[in-house]
Amino acid sequence: MLLNLSHELPKKNKIITEQVGKPFPLEERKKLEGISISNLPVSAASIDIYNLLVLNESQSSCSIEMRPKGILIGFRVQADTYSLVIPFYKLKIYKGRAEEYSFYKDHYFIKIWAGKTDTDTHSFIRKVKNYQADTGFTRVEDML
Repeated sequence: MLLNLSHELPKKNKIITEQVGKPFPLEERKKLEGISISNLPVSAASIDIYNLLVLNESQSSCSIEMRPKGILIGFRVQADTYSLVIPFYKLKIYKGRAEEYSFYKDHYFIKIWAGKTDTDTHSFIRKVKNYQADTGFTRVEDML
């Protein structure tokens, strides 16, 4: 779900909390060694997101924040702040090209560029994927 966080923030915070949970407490943040990363250059996006990003005059960038039940991908468009709310059960992460990650939820997607030397981004994406796998639903294979 794509939300404009610039208006009616209390209502939107309630929706975000229902979808992906409250922010991690401080001790959990320390244990995870960081729950967010910012200034990730956007290389492509679905039409809904692209129509917003094209309004920016400069290179568009986004940030990713982990929550207990999902992630938030945030970006700014002129004076407004938007967030793509993705619960883990709907999150698909692909590494298409060598330097690009794609995040999908239903018909929304956003692709970020991560260079060969950008180890912080690569390790954060790995952390998100591992956390998603650890907190996901139990699979039938795990029960046997």
